[in-house]
Amino acid sequence: MTATPLSRRAVLGGVGAAGLTVGVAGGALGRQTLTDGPDDPAPAGALGRAAVPFFGTRQAGIVEPGQARVQLAAFDLAPGAGRDGLRQLLRRWSATAARLARGETAESAENQVALDAGPCGLTFTFGFGASLFDKAGLTDRRPAALTPLPAFPEDAIDPARSEGDLWVQIGADDALVVFHAFRVLQRQAAGTASLRWQMAGFSRTPGATERPMTPRNLMGQIDGTGNPKPADAGFGEKVFAGGTDWMRGGTYAVVRRIRMLLDNWENLPTDRQERVIGRRKSDGGPLSGGGEHTPVDLTATGPDGGLLIPADAHVRVAAPAANGGATMLRRGFSYSDGVTADGSPDAGLLFVAYQADPLRGFVPVQRKLARGDGLSRFLRHESSGLYAVPPGAPEGGYVGQQLLEG
Repeated sequence: MTATPLSRRAVLGGVGAAGLTVGVAGGALGRQTLTDGPDDPAPAGALGRAAVPFFGTRQAGIVEPGQARVQLAAFDLAPGAGRDGLRQLLRRWSATAARLARGETAESAENQVALDAGPCGLTFTFGFGASLFDKAGLTDRRPAALTPLPAFPEDAIDPARSEGDLWVQIGADDALVVFHAFRVLQRQAAGTASLRWQMAGFSRTPGATERPMTPRNLMGQIDGTGNPKPADAGFGEKVFAGGTDWMRGGTYAVVRRIRMLLDNWENLPTDRQERVIGRRKSDGGPLSGGGEHTPVDLTATGPDGGLLIPADAHVRVAAPAANGGATMLRRGFSYSDGVTADGSPDAGLLFVAYQADPLRGFVPVQRKLARGDGLSRFLRHESSGLYAVPPGAPEGGYVGQQLLEG
């Protein structure tokens, strides 16, 4: 007998994206089996039973804590698919996402890869690139905030791994669950949309530490301490779009694949690394004093009168106070794809940032980082995308319904 999975949103509701997921007690096996055996299958563990509803006012995978695994991908609409083809695809994808998020099997293109797993906190987030609107006959409904991102100094953007008509973020706490969900969507898109690019990322597995902790990135730094939280004043206005059109309650996602120059970084002594970031590597506390969650004091000075947090430290240059209050909700994942042609690690950060308006969020912050951030010399931005992420789908409806039928 299959019981209703425990809602991960209900258990973790209100927790910001900077936090880590933890094991969820209670619940029941969510994923249905396709074969009958003499014995009941062993139930998924508490982590496997965690489920996030697909339908809702806002899409999942934005304010929920980041999972252990992610698949990012972009698709291009096939010639001639048009608005009708797009509508049919989004209906199909939304129905499938709802089923898989409940721990059920897909109605079509099911490959049984994740047959014996629970939903594992599976989330789907869909976005629309600027190029989609012309192809679907929706030019007049393209948001002004979807203006292409400008070029930034030192960018090394590969167009083949950037942009795209349709963007998908699939996250879960199990790699097979993520792969299965992505592969099902890819097969269901055949004839309507083709894969443009895909990237796989990871973060710390829930339960890997004795207590929930902010994850570290591949530079060894605690990453995500300063992320805004839903309980913060003004959070909704800074992260979610307002207005009266189809994007009300949606958001905008900036996606960047950022390679870390790890050979150069790891040759720096720890104290130099800390001055580049502005935080201690051991516990994430700011160099101005205190623990990880102590507010950064950008005015603090040492006995010699010098700034404790250097003028080009990442936390100083990126601080909202130094950028007119610009705020983004970051949801980053690490990646590792072997080595580059020169033998250095092809590894770094899959940066995803949600905001109400990228022209007031990501763009001014990245301009300032490119000019004065000491961390920039250890990074290479190699792919980029900007997507309008519509509000969530109503029960039984589909993502983008407000756009296509409004």
